[in-house]
Amino acid sequence: MTATSVRRRWQAGTATGAALVVLVAVLLMGFLTGCSGPAAAPAPTSTALTDASVAADEGTAETTTESGTEALPRARPATMEIPAIGVSTGEIIDLGLEPDGALEVPADAVTAGWFSKSPTPGELGPSVIAGHVDYRKVPGVFFRLHELPVGEQVTVHREDGTSVEFTVDRVERYPKAEFPTDEVYGNTEVPELRLITCGGAFDSSSGEYVDNVVAYATMTSVA
Repeated sequence: MTATSVRRRWQAGTATGAALVVLVAVLLMGFLTGCSGPAAAPAPTSTALTDASVAADEGTAETTTESGTEALPRARPATMEIPAIGVSTGEIIDLGLEPDGALEVPADAVTAGWFSKSPTPGELGPSVIAGHVDYRKVPGVFFRLHELPVGEQVTVHREDGTSVEFTVDRVERYPKAEFPTDEVYGNTEVPELRLITCGGAFDSSSGEYVDNVVAYATMTSVA
């Protein structure tokens, strides 16, 4: 993906990422904006990101948290299923940062992307997967994310052959100017998942949605 292919951005704040203790100080904007419509200009903000890749290089092993939940070694997500809202993804791509610090987004409506500076699903901390609500008049992979009921299941299949099941704790909608960076990206005591997309009203003057929708989920089982 290139900086010119898609210029719409996710709200991303401080991704401190739990048990992964190596932090990288980065200036970035994290707007999950404009899931359809014309591109918007970047706007920088200050953040710190967990450098999950360093932990992987050091050979992260299985760990048992204080709450008794066993975290998994690093293995990137392959596909994901959310039966309650009809989601069954193809290959999940990696999302990094654009040269201007904006978070990359998938180049089409139906692809989901994992923020590669966050933990992988099943590792200790909040793993972040993002997708469009719509794009170029095509309903996005997370078109119905705002409808996801509490207690429903999200299953992420990892490239190491394991499947991690998460239970949805809550789904929130935030004005982009009030995005709760620490709540979304901050440390967690167990493996968790964050699903992020656009939401709220569409501002035709800016070509952006005014809100973000975030689903929070906690790992409940591994197969």
